[in-house]
Amino acid sequence: MADSPLIATGGRTIYGVPLGVLMLETRFPRILGDMGNGETWPFPVLYRVVKGANPKRVVLDGAEGLLQDFIDAARDLVSLGAEAITTTCGFLSLFQSELAAAVNVPVATSSIMQVPWVQATLPAGQRVGIVTVSGPSLTAAHLAAVGVPIDTPIIGVENGREFFRVMVKEEKPELEIGLASADVVNAALELIAREPNIRAIVLECTNMPPYAAAVRHATGLPVFDIYSMINWFHAGIRPKNFR
Repeated sequence: MADSPLIATGGRTIYGVPLGVLMLETRFPRILGDMGNGETWPFPVLYRVVKGANPKRVVLDGAEGLLQDFIDAARDLVSLGAEAITTTCGFLSLFQSELAAAVNVPVATSSIMQVPWVQATLPAGQRVGIVTVSGPSLTAAHLAAVGVPIDTPIIGVENGREFFRVMVKEEKPELEIGLASADVVNAALELIAREPNIRAIVLECTNMPPYAAAVRHATGLPVFDIYSMINWFHAGIRPKNFR
């Protein structure tokens, strides 16, 4: 990409923003490590909330009726200077092809896009498992939309004490971080117990990076999430100059 800024509608000029982030409309806290916390990232990001795209509608209802809203928001981010687009919900993998076709910049909708990459690093007979915010809601359509094998082992945290209640059902505005971490770790451990050939884990939910280190410690396995993916994504957009 050229280093010169793009001129946005209304005469606004945005400098040095490589990444535009399509945000769900949420009320839970965005703690450090959460994708929606700007201090999580070591580079500038530009956020755009998609009105009406709440977690229940996107996760539990398949984002029905929201495609055009996300396309419009993505185009707005590009007009403001974003050089690539991502989202704050892995379930938006459903819109990968449509968003990529609608904007003239790279698009990465979901952390689960890493599954084929991680699988390629493993020996024969070993597999990648996905920990998601809602197991029953992450369908074959979500997987197929970004090239993930539909038989990939999946587990959700919907039966936990905190994470699903706060992030999807939005039962309260506060988050008990210890309980949320336990939900994610316990799900990962249960998945490995169920599928002992799993040798790497991908966290689907963009609110899970704060707990990735705990999952790694508990399982001893490599753990990939939206933070690992977006840092890879950014490295391609803005390669490091070693000269």
